[in-house]
Amino acid sequence: MTIRPDVVLIFMDDMTHWSLRSAAVRTPNLDRLRERGVTFTHAFNQGSTEPAVCVPARRMLLTGLTLFESETRFAEVTRLGRALGEAGYETFFTGKWHNPPEALDEDYGEIGPWGGGMFGSVDGEGDAYRRPRPDDTWDPADMSRGGHWLTLPDGSVQHSSERWTDAAVDFLGRAPGDRPSFLHLAYHAPHDPKQAPQEFLDLYPIEEIDVPPNALPEHPFDNGVLDIRDELLAPHPRTPEAVRLHRREYFAMLTHVDREIGRVLEAVDRRAAQTGRPAVVVFSGDHGLALGEHGLMGKQSLYDHSTRVPLVIVGPGVPTGERRDQPVYSGGIYATICDLVGSHPPDHLRFESLAPALAGDEQDREIFTAYGSDQRSIRVGSQKLITYRDPADDQLFDVVADPWEMRNIIDEPGRADTVAALRERLDAARRRIGDPFVDLPGVAIGPMF
Repeated sequence: MTIRPDVVLIFMDDMTHWSLRSAAVRTPNLDRLRERGVTFTHAFNQGSTEPAVCVPARRMLLTGLTLFESETRFAEVTRLGRALGEAGYETFFTGKWHNPPEALDEDYGEIGPWGGGMFGSVDGEGDAYRRPRPDDTWDPADMSRGGHWLTLPDGSVQHSSERWTDAAVDFLGRAPGDRPSFLHLAYHAPHDPKQAPQEFLDLYPIEEIDVPPNALPEHPFDNGVLDIRDELLAPHPRTPEAVRLHRREYFAMLTHVDREIGRVLEAVDRRAAQTGRPAVVVFSGDHGLALGEHGLMGKQSLYDHSTRVPLVIVGPGVPTGERRDQPVYSGGIYATICDLVGSHPPDHLRFESLAPALAGDEQDREIFTAYGSDQRSIRVGSQKLITYRDPADDQLFDVVADPWEMRNIIDEPGRADTVAALRERLDAARRRIGDPFVDLPGVAIGPMF
C-alpha cells in the first residue's frame, strides 16, 4: 500500500525571488532544501487589487483561483487546508493569517499561535520610517520596540520567526504517525519592520551591501502609489545609503529566519525517520519587494522584483538539485500538492498543477499580472509589456536581454508590431480571467491555460 506523504508548506512574506539564489544573502538551510528538490526561478504572483498585496496572494494560494475570482469566491470554495483535511490529513496552521479569521477555524483541525496582517511597532509611523535620517534612533535588534519582537503571556519577548517555528516543530513532533499531516507555516519575515537579533545584523556590514544596478533616486513617473506606507520607509530621493541600510536589515531577517527554517526541516526529517512517511515540502512566498529598485521600496508595481516569488518543491518522485526557468504561477501550488499526494484536485481550481513542469515540461506560457485598477502586464517569451493609466508611461522590456528592466524599448523603431500584438494578448487575458476593470459582456471565465 502506498504511504501518503506528509505536506509542509512554508510561506514567506515579502521575500523577493532573487534572495533565494543570491550570494549576497546567507541562507544555508534553504540552499540545502534546493539541493533536495526543484527550484522555479520564474514563479509569478498574479498581482493585487489593493496595496496589501499579501492578502490576494494568500487568497490565490488557498483557493487556487485567479486574482479577481479569488476575491469574490473565497468563502464558497473548498480551500487548501480543508481539502487536505477531507483527504484524511491532520492539519495545523501557525503564523501569518491575512484573510478572514473564520476561514482559519473552518480550514484547519488545529490552530497554533498566529498573527494577522503586518506587525506594527510601538512607534507607529515614527522611528521605523523615513530612514536613514539625522535623528534616526531605530534599532532593529531592540526587543522593546514591538513589531516582530512579540511579548508572550509570561512576559518574555520572542521574535515572530522563532515563535512560529516553535509551534511548527512541536506539531511535527507530536502529530500522530498513523495519519499524514499538513503543516502550514506562514512567516511574517522578512516584512517590515525589519528586525532581527544583533548577531545576524553583524553578518552584514553596511559598507559591504551592494546597490542594485536599477536603483534610482525616484521612480521615472507617478504610477499612482508613490506615497503609500511602503514608500515612506525611506526618504525621497532614494540614496545609496538608504538602499544599503534597508537591504542590510532585510538580509539579516532572511538569515535569521533561515536558521529557524533549518529547525523545521530537521523536525521534518526526524518525523520521516520515526514514521517511515516521506514529506512533500513546498517553500514559497506571497510577492517580492523593490528595496530601492526603480526608486521604489514596496511591492505595488509589476516589475519582476515585486511579482516574482521564491518557489522550491521537494518530495517523493521530484527531481533533486534541479531548476526550472520557464514562467509559472505560484497559484498552482494548491493543484500541485494535490497531485503530489495523490488527492483529486477540486474542480474549481483555475491555476494548473506544476507537476508536469517538475517532470521536465518546459512549455513557455504567457504571464498576466495586475495591480490596482490600472497597472496591467503581459509577458510572452522575452517580451514584457506593462500598461498604466496614462499610455505615455507604458513600458516594454526584453526581460532576457535586460533582466533588471532598466531599458524601456517601447518607442524604439521596429517595435510597433510587437507592442500591438502584446496589447491584444493583454486585452484577451484580461477578458479571459475576468478583470472587473474591463467590459466583459458575455465572457465566460475559464481555466488559466
